[in-house]
Amino acid sequence: MTTALYSHPDCDAHVTPHGHPEQVARLEVVRRALGGEDFEALDRRDAPLGEEAQVRLAHPLVHFDRIRETEPATGLAQIDADTSMAPGSFNAALRGVGANTAAVDSVLAGEVRNAFVACRPPGHHAEKARAMGFCLFSNVAIAALHALEAHGLDRVAVLDFDVHHGNGTQDVLWNESRVRFVSSHEMPLYPGTGGPDERGAYDQIMNLAMPGGSGSAKMREAWAEHALPWVEEFEPQLILVSAGFDAHGADPLASLMWTTEDFGWITAKLLESAERVCEGRVVSTLEGGYDLDALGQSVALHVKTLMEHGA
Repeated sequence: MTTALYSHPDCDAHVTPHGHPEQVARLEVVRRALGGEDFEALDRRDAPLGEEAQVRLAHPLVHFDRIRETEPATGLAQIDADTSMAPGSFNAALRGVGANTAAVDSVLAGEVRNAFVACRPPGHHAEKARAMGFCLFSNVAIAALHALEAHGLDRVAVLDFDVHHGNGTQDVLWNESRVRFVSSHEMPLYPGTGGPDERGAYDQIMNLAMPGGSGSAKMREAWAEHALPWVEEFEPQLILVSAGFDAHGADPLASLMWTTEDFGWITAKLLESAERVCEGRVVSTLEGGYDLDALGQSVALHVKTLMEHGA
């Protein structure tokens, strides 16, 4: 078996305002980073369009319709100060949904050992009924609910190491006892949520709030001693990852000061947990990461580590 890579050119149509950190160039950098000889073994797949029924696993119909109707025919349409849509943004968002659900299907079918989704816009800030923080649909939460409903799984874990709290994922999964959700993030920082007291309706959420400048040691301790043992105790049948690379020390939007090597470390550790509890079944999807050089280097190491475990 191998590692699948899901992406689609439609994601380039999600154009953001000039100077916006969540820009088309992010995917261009990721494609270049994954285009060398070291990545020839990737099983490259076009992301299908997600379906309305899949989106509605996490969002009410009114949200789906609002996003579809907000897309402009020309120019840009602002949803909030940070979040906008361009012609093609709706299909780009649906590609993210389709990529995540298809990746879950392929991993659970045993076609591949694990998968990485390189799509945009990202998803972990999109709440049940609100697009925000660059995000339109809650891609990873949808993938988790798809695994439960379409495949009959009983236990899924979602691990989020983006520097910002995954408030959207938490909102969607707050009342879902079949999913354990872990988010490590800088605090205080946007969106202002993610305190350790936010535990979910079934005590199934763990928030690891970290102060700015805390660096590698704090992160490694939190994940190795707290988050991953708690996840393994749950014995999930599938692990989903919100892979944000904006905790990197070079990133302009935060200050956790992780290194590129930290992303290799955390990837290896979560894959080791996956091997112990769910036969290595992991689907990872791109969230943040806004320094382009750091993003390319970190994604390359993340996917290389996935491939080493997927072989």
